[in-house]
Amino acid sequence: MSAAPQPVAWSSTPPLPTFLQLEPVGQCNLRCRMCPVQFRHDGPPYGPLAFMPFEDFQRIVGGFPELRTLHLQGLGEPTMHPRFFDMVAWASGRGIVVSTNSNLTIWSERRARQCIDSGLAELHVSLDAATPAIYEHIRVGAHFPKVLRNLRRVMAARAAAGSALRVRIVAVLMRENLRDVPALVRLAAEEGVRTLFVQQLCHDFDEATLPAHYRPMRLFVDGQRLVERDALAVESVFDEARAEAKRLGVELRLPRRADDAAPRGIPRCDWPWRGAYVSYRGDAMPCCMVGTPDRASFGNVLANGVDSVWNNASYQRFRAGLASDVAPDVCRSCALYRGTF
Repeated sequence: MSAAPQPVAWSSTPPLPTFLQLEPVGQCNLRCRMCPVQFRHDGPPYGPLAFMPFEDFQRIVGGFPELRTLHLQGLGEPTMHPRFFDMVAWASGRGIVVSTNSNLTIWSERRARQCIDSGLAELHVSLDAATPAIYEHIRVGAHFPKVLRNLRRVMAARAAAGSALRVRIVAVLMRENLRDVPALVRLAAEEGVRTLFVQQLCHDFDEATLPAHYRPMRLFVDGQRLVERDALAVESVFDEARAEAKRLGVELRLPRRADDAAPRGIPRCDWPWRGAYVSYRGDAMPCCMVGTPDRASFGNVLANGVDSVWNNASYQRFRAGLASDVAPDVCRSCALYRGTF
């Protein structure tokens, strides 16, 4: 199953959104083979720690007066930020529903307790395989037993506190881990996680304007993405995964296959109307699928203000292009726009 397309409000200057995705950290603690983070020269050894100052975080969030939902995620591991849980507590104290992604590799019992105490509403655990060798090949530098131990710490802290924290496992699908999907369903059930969200690789990196240092990502995606010729293998694995999910009571989200994309004519993406994406430096970008300002950006909200950037000419041109029959180049390579995410 996959998410239904959402209606798009085509105004070039929509009201400020109620959803914000914010990147507190611009560096990561792992080198993921499927992720362009190794091509982004933020943080050591290229420069100082790439952390958003807490005061900047407050300024940005405060610039969205009707904000209801905040997702703390970017190309970096968000919980590396020394004040990450202060950010969560500050935002949740304002009535904002806060969620985050984490690979859990740097967690501890203390972090698990902070996760509960901070008021975090939802935790998405990045876990791309149930087989240690496959997982550690994808997430270079990670240790599968350690990640499972930290997941168990979170689940134990949640149970001890009687917390309503929602936990789900998120896996990025590729040739390398396709046949591990049914095992991931079983792992989720064994660890008490009731939701498994499986997605495609988010972007093909096929845009003509792609900066040269991302070309190795294009080659990786070309080798790992599942295409029409993989349809029989994909459907066989998906059938097994669905059966396991039904047997074990796990809510399973599977992506569309390349040969089963959303029909043409259905609005594919409403990100630039309903939500904002802001980097740790304050750069406004279209969405998390782009994720780096050297590919597409609209200005800096710290320097120019949220209202000014949200309604500027660059943002308006981008929205107009996305609403047209010929979307911006960077969108045409996106799995969400193509309907296969």
